Amino acid sequence: MGRERAHTWRSNHADLPAKIGPVTIAEYTDATVSADLLGVRDSALREKIRRASRSFGARDFLGFDPAVEPPPADLPHICRCGLQNQRGRRTCRACKRRLRMRSRYQTWMNALYRGYRSDRSGVPAGAKFADAIAWLPEMRPYCEPDNDGEEDFHYSVYAITHLVYALNDYGRFRLSPRWLPFEFEFLKTNMDAVIEMDELDMVGEFLDTLKAFGLDDHHPLLRRGTRYLLSSQNPDGSWGDPHVKDPCLRYHTTLTAIDGLRDYAWRGEGLSFPGLMPFLKICASRSRSGIDPVPD
Repeated sequence: MGRERAHTWRSNHADLPAKIGPVTIAEYTDATVSADLLGVRDSALREKIRRASRSFGARDFLGFDPAVEPPPADLPHICRCGLQNQRGRRTCRACKRRLRMRSRYQTWMNALYRGYRSDRSGVPAGAKFADAIAWLPEMRPYCEPDNDGEEDFHYSVYAITHLVYALNDYGRFRLSPRWLPFEFEFLKTNMDAVIEMDELDMVGEFLDTLKAFGLDDHHPLLRRGTRYLLSSQNPDGSWGDPHVKDPCLRYHTTLTAIDGLRDYAWRGEGLSFPGLMPFLKICASRSRSGIDPVPD
């Protein structure tokens, strides 16, 4: 099924659009890398994407440059009128509505993911994964579910899970809890909270990241999460609201549920970017002593 979809995407996207911006480049990068991993390759298109990406920098892709600054709190969401306003604006330039700011954790999550994709694909996205993870001490401590900032908790969860995915190469390696003690403790502490919140996607991501840290199916937390997901499955085998219009929401919920329930053929304990091990060890040791390292 994956290869069939990859062939369809390749057939429909044999070339780049005449006008292309950072969002389209990111979408084409994700799709072409996924098709490559499924064995449906197009080296010519990949090279075109790589060349097009060189016209843009980190701020174009991410809204900020993690090589020189931490994830900011003044990046606005896309306005209801559809306009993406410049950083720092509080009202929409077009319709004058008041703008909502993105959570810093959402911005950091995007930087972690895009940095990982950039390093793995060879398509520049303005920043490297090492630039994004350098702000790990700055982002601690994470937001708890009983805080006023519901969106901050939401994206704290997804920033942590995507940090784990990038470091373990999306299911390839197990991680030691000693390397990410804050993140491991956050996941263990908040599993019951996300079940209570009826957050299917979050529970799936909690399960697979806790498995990455070495918890097995017999652990009480994993058993509770597994029971919740199995009790929430739709009659057709999927998860999530079957009536939601956006197909992305349907498949993402089903994907995360399956990833939370399935077994993994771990290739031992390790990191997708082994060169980051000294930095993680410094973060862990100084966090335990109450002193956070400052990124270079």
